[in-house]
Amino acid sequence: MSPKSRLGRGLGGLIDGAAAPTPPAAPEETPSKASPATPAPQKTAPPAKAKAAAESDGLRELSVKDIVPNPHQPRREIDPRLIKELARSIRSEGLLQPIVVRAKGKRFELIAGERRLRAFKQLERKKIPARIIEAGDASSASLALIENLQRENLNPVDEALGYASLIRDFGLTQEAAAERVGKGRATVANAMRLLSLDSEIQGYLSRRLLSTGHAKVLLALEDDEHRRLLARRIIESGMSVRQAETEVANLKKQPGSASGKNGRTAPAAEETALRDLEKRISEHLNARASLKHGAKKGKLTIEYLGNDDLDRILEKLGLTS
Repeated sequence: MSPKSRLGRGLGGLIDGAAAPTPPAAPEETPSKASPATPAPQKTAPPAKAKAAAESDGLRELSVKDIVPNPHQPRREIDPRLIKELARSIRSEGLLQPIVVRAKGKRFELIAGERRLRAFKQLERKKIPARIIEAGDASSASLALIENLQRENLNPVDEALGYASLIRDFGLTQEAAAERVGKGRATVANAMRLLSLDSEIQGYLSRRLLSTGHAKVLLALEDDEHRRLLARRIIESGMSVRQAETEVANLKKQPGSASGKNGRTAPAAEETALRDLEKRISEHLNARASLKHGAKKGKLTIEYLGNDDLDRILEKLGLTS
């Protein structure tokens, strides 16, 4: 019994539907009139014929150095620990699923199997089992995204960038891109909204310090600085999505809030910014600090414990002689 495919229905179906190179059919043999046809004894196919049969099905062993990366690979970062674990598994159990490639000139472009290929390189293997399919650029990009979505969840930002790449590079609509990867249009649209968040918040999402639910709450704020301040508070305090929603609702209730028309800073948002700055000052000086801010003047208070502690703070501030 052949090993069960781990590609999943979406990727497996697309690959099975792609045309693999097939050899021309051999002409049928006709029995000679001079000698009656006799049934030939069945023989086990020799290794050479078995290899030829595999190659006719698009399966070959390719040189690792002949495989080039997929420019549309959606996963920007791969945990080195996962590669080490996979390499150990391949060393002991072998490769259970060949990588998928397409011909690209004299070389082959990777479609599915980035981690498997990296594991083979780590093991210093010269050749890797591969399935060769015929696929255009858009199909190759779609298959790469599907493979990553199925095998291990992409972080939300990489997933959104994958959808954006399909739409931008191949002139697809959101609906067409969603159909290619087997998702609903609303799923693709909601994912791509995350790309309107600034790089700091996208970094939190990529490292999974914030959830997609938190990110959607942050999108309700229009001001980038307010979003960043609330994102930091969510991470520092372990705020739930529901708590973050309450925080945003309170901000938007204030006159002149971030969602208002006059552009003034909301009192609650200003207080959030002050508390964040106060905390950063305290951490930088390793001393308790309090900050009071008014329209025309304010006061910064820094506490210290004795002369030695004062000298330490002054040194931190670069005020020692």
